[in-house]
Amino acid sequence: QVQLVESGGGLVQPGGSLRLSCAASGSIFSIYAMGWYRQAPGKQRELVAGVTSGGSTNYGESVLGRFTISRDNAKNAVYLQMNSLKPEDSAVYYCNGAICLDSVCHYKRDYWGQGTQVTVSS
Repeated sequence: QVQLVESGGGLVQPGGSLRLSCAASGSIFSIYAMGWYRQAPGKQRELVAGVTSGGSTNYGESVLGRFTISRDNAKNAVYLQMNSLKPEDSAVYYCNGAICLDSVCHYKRDYWGQGTQVTVSS
């Protein structure tokens, strides 16, 4: 079993910052990629940012220049630094991990965290 546990959500004023953390634990050979998605009420889940084991990153257009994803491979953890937050960033943020099921990562499986609420409001 693999678990992803997020932390760091909360209420922040527009223009403020938050840092989300996610740690994976369980039967893990290695992690191919980790990322953050978000889902606001009435909207589809969307990619916020992703990072591979090699450090390659990608971001959703709406967060470019404001959010930074980072990863600690030794801790099986991923972080999301969110700056200049806007009310439209309010959503439940989910951590995602593409977990390798064998030693050469020939087979992978997606796991999700339970989500953490981020609310940007004055």
